Amino acid sequence: MLKITSQRDEVLQRIVLQVEGRLAGPWVDELDHCCSEYSKATHDRVVLELTGVTFIDVAGKALLMRLWQEGVELRASGCLNRCVVEEITRAPRQTPSCETRGPSLSRETQDET
Repeated sequence: MLKITSQRDEVLQRIVLQVEGRLAGPWVDELDHCCSEYSKATHDRVVLELTGVTFIDVAGKALLMRLWQEGVELRASGCLNRCVVEEITRAPRQTPSCETRGPSLSRETQDET
């Protein structure tokens, strides 16, 4: 099961999606759809808060990589999730449009959250 809760930050023009549960199986497509819909509807920067995620399968990791490449900010705490996010954010982004959507959360900042 996957729970996605949204919170819009008007000042920073971003939508924070708090994700809880397992990012695996059909829930990967659900998160993909949710991110896409919020991004289209609000034109705000999307931030994924992954602190409540208990498991990420290969498809979930691939989705997070693609979303990050598209400019989605990834936040995580805990050993497993932080490790996954650090692995994804180590590679440079490949899409030029990401620079206009705002900076990604650095690994140093993740440790403070």
